[in-house]
Amino acid sequence: MVNYFELYEIPTSFRPDQALVKKKYYELSRKYHPDRFTLAAEEEQANALKMSSLNNEAYKALNNEDKLMAYVLKLNEVLEEEEKYNLPPDFLMEMMDLNEVVSELEIEADNEELMNSANNQLDEQFKDWEEQVTPLITEFENGNHSKELLNQIKDYYFRKKYLLRIKERVDN
Repeated sequence: MVNYFELYEIPTSFRPDQALVKKKYYELSRKYHPDRFTLAAEEEQANALKMSSLNNEAYKALNNEDKLMAYVLKLNEVLEEEEKYNLPPDFLMEMMDLNEVVSELEIEADNEELMNSANNQLDEQFKDWEEQVTPLITEFENGNHSKELLNQIKDYYFRKKYLLRIKERVDN
């Protein structure tokens, strides 16, 4: 797995300095832009294209909170591709109630009261999520890179994925 943080010469972080990320992205974009290698040997052109593509991937991952969280977890080998994760039963019970409201909303799409209820519940869940994950991320940023902490963050990663799927149903 390519380490985007090493590529950008910044520390591994769930909250990298976005000004540095952007600066490094533009620096590498200029350095490896394929147009600069039109007269170069075929191998150099292929390398420039590869590096340009890698730079774009890195920027997309480091510039999106959800992709970044997944990337850092994968980089630290606590998240596997297409992993099936069992969320805690108490969380799933809360989500069952929210899913019922969303299911009613799908039947009565023009029901403003249901729409407001679903959005309010989602807003509250996202707020709770942020309040609970922030101290964990702060602890990581302060140097605790233990598997135990990363597994706690992983749990919140999957909770947010669940919430985002429900939000998508509400928005459609």
